Amino acid sequence: MSTGAVDTGAVPTGTAEPDAAGTDDGAGAGGAAHERLRRWRLVLGGEDADGTGCALAGQDAAMDGALGALYGNGKGGRARAGQDRSAGLGASAPSVARWLGDIRTYFPSSVVQVMQRDAIDRLGLSTLLLEPEMLEAVEADVHLVGTLLSLNKAMPETTKETARAVVRKVVEDLEKRLATRTRATLTGALDRSARISRPRHQDIDWNRTIAANLKHYLPEYRTIVPERLIGYGRASQSMKKEVVLCIDQSGSMAASVVYASVFGAVLASMRSIDTRLVVFDTAVVDLTDQLDDPVDVLFGTQLGGGTDINRALAYCQSQITRPADTVVVLISDLYEGGIRNEMLKRVAAMKASGVQFVTLLALSDEGAPAYDREHAAALAGLGAPAFACTPDLFPEVMAAAIEKRPLPIPDTGSPGQ
Repeated sequence: MSTGAVDTGAVPTGTAEPDAAGTDDGAGAGGAAHERLRRWRLVLGGEDADGTGCALAGQDAAMDGALGALYGNGKGGRARAGQDRSAGLGASAPSVARWLGDIRTYFPSSVVQVMQRDAIDRLGLSTLLLEPEMLEAVEADVHLVGTLLSLNKAMPETTKETARAVVRKVVEDLEKRLATRTRATLTGALDRSARISRPRHQDIDWNRTIAANLKHYLPEYRTIVPERLIGYGRASQSMKKEVVLCIDQSGSMAASVVYASVFGAVLASMRSIDTRLVVFDTAVVDLTDQLDDPVDVLFGTQLGGGTDINRALAYCQSQITRPADTVVVLISDLYEGGIRNEMLKRVAAMKASGVQFVTLLALSDEGAPAYDREHAAALAGLGAPAFACTPDLFPEVMAAAIEKRPLPIPDTGSPGQ
């Protein structure tokens, strides 16, 4: 489709969706056909060769104007395939502000977020986000937060408070979505990882108890005499695990930085987990003391720059005091600018000492990322498979690492898995 952002299913409509054949029974057939043409007309943009022969009026015409301003050729119509596309918005803050208001009127929130991202990428509107009135007009999401963080150093003081308010709204929404499930999942994992030899009946881990007492099987009675009981402890009573989040803050990792900061704050709120959060590019910054507020963490990052994973892991390794009770989570696309062999030696040394090492190529909803496949395969060879992880899967990954069981790696066919 020529727009690349809004498909036929994204265009709002007050009529019923046509069936698979594109027709309804009786009098509805003509309406369904017209609706189908209307949707294609909005997607194709009204060039002479669009083939729909469908005219637009009223709200449809306004919607078409909003689409044309972003995806058009600057002359009221969309660009044909193979032609350069230019914008109808220019660099005018008032026209952009009106356009932002229009798309929020005509399209659902999910489509608005896509169109905003396209506007920033296609039209170079990043600098306009430095104006408070522009920030108040946009639909806030993780991608917008990433853009704001990349502009942080250039942001004037008059904009910073508005930017923090936008970031805080997104962070609070993410915490509401992710915190409860994360705490519940990890609390259970912590309890299961704290084995005790004199458990109460309700705390007995029967699978492990049976496995430990197989030698006491009595064939004549077809039963096992459990001479040694293994049970779950209650890890929440004291500090049991250490988690180190080591986050690549290069520009391509923006969404991962946002999610990792939120998860870092959630983990830090759990008394049974000692959480450390480290961000890096070619330098390393420890933001652990800001974990009580993920917004402070995010504004402490500096998206962009190079990558020195080896230096970051060297710092994390120096902070580990109880290797057997530590989980290190490296979140990076593995494009290493430092010393590759030293990085791999460091991972091998941490694993040999008992550290559970997890490599996430991305922590986001964006799908499979670009990453260094050679490094991913090398880490997999060390028993530290690298894979992309969605925010919804992250609690399960952490629970598995805490319990020292196989990680729930998505089946995407990556050579790094």
